[in-house]
Amino acid sequence: MSSRIDYAKASPEGYKAFGGVYASLLKCGLPQELINLVYLRVSQLNGCAYCIDMHSRDLIKGGISIDKLVLVPVWRDAGKVFSNRERTALNWAESVTRVAETGVPEADYAVAAAEFSDKELADLTYAIGLMNAFNRFGIAFRSTPAAAAAA
Repeated sequence: MSSRIDYAKASPEGYKAFGGVYASLLKCGLPQELINLVYLRVSQLNGCAYCIDMHSRDLIKGGISIDKLVLVPVWRDAGKVFSNRERTALNWAESVTRVAETGVPEADYAVAAAEFSDKELADLTYAIGLMNAFNRFGIAFRSTPAAAAAA
């Protein structure tokens, strides 16, 4: 796979705007590991190799266990590896990412709203939306994952 364009260089103002959302999420109060788990899961659902590589590396740098990292795609079957809060965030991420299929049902919202405050749920949804957007850039413009670039 070869890269198409560097979208950040081609449109720096647009990239900067997305960067502002990313920066706000760094200080929103949600744990960084939770946000990175959501980024990774969204990227897995969308098939963005660049983002899967990046967020896996971010989680490893943050100290996540390999046992937990490899179970992200099957988190529902991982038992107590993921906390209730993480399972709720991952479920919300899947429902919102697959919005065309799910319509984000009331049951998913009720579970998420019971676990997260309004602000936390809004921030979590910003994170999901941001990663869905970045996945589309990564896939559309064939961003090269660090592992592939190193190989």
